[in-house]
Amino acid sequence: MERKLVLATHNKDKARELEALTQGLALDILTLDSFPQVGEIVENGETLEENALIKARTVFNMTGLPSLADDSGLEVYYLNGAPGVFSSRFSGPGATYQSNCRKLLEEMLGVPPRRRYAQFRSVLAFVNNGKAEIVEGVCRGRIAEEPAGSNGFGYDPVFVPDGSEMTFAEMTPAEKNRVSHRSMALQKIRPILEKYLVQGPGQGNPGR
Repeated sequence: MERKLVLATHNKDKARELEALTQGLALDILTLDSFPQVGEIVENGETLEENALIKARTVFNMTGLPSLADDSGLEVYYLNGAPGVFSSRFSGPGATYQSNCRKLLEEMLGVPPRRRYAQFRSVLAFVNNGKAEIVEGVCRGRIAEEPAGSNGFGYDPVFVPDGSEMTFAEMTPAEKNRVSHRSMALQKIRPILEKYLVQGPGQGNPGR
């Protein structure tokens, strides 16, 4: 029997990746589109971990269903870890994928290849019965000098993972999912989800 899991996001791109990465599990996956009463969640944490927990706990408290939340950020070494927790709103109010990428490339204009290193970091929080599990996935790479590719979302057109000459946006979804930060995190959370499927509600470690 499939058990319900709510993805704590309205972002269809993120939901699509998470659904693909949880294939094979007997989960009935829902998104916040099914729960209009939740509304927009204020992500006022100072870290990716705090934001992921805020989202997962809010959704669990309002739906009563196990929830999985992702908060991801691009951390650029030359920019001392920015945009980091502010990745989705890096270019200010009304930020879009395109405006964020444009601002990042402006900040990195003229920076030599040896100083363009960056990493994508994904933090997943699973909350069930008020208890939480947190995992992290990291994908290291570098910032391209110009955008390339039309797949993916966010900073994918300007991020080249280690071991590749293609940006995430030039890869197929399957290629990206083999190496991405989100797939690394899902690999770690998968045994926790499998335990939930076997044991049912009420499992997990004390929330942090």
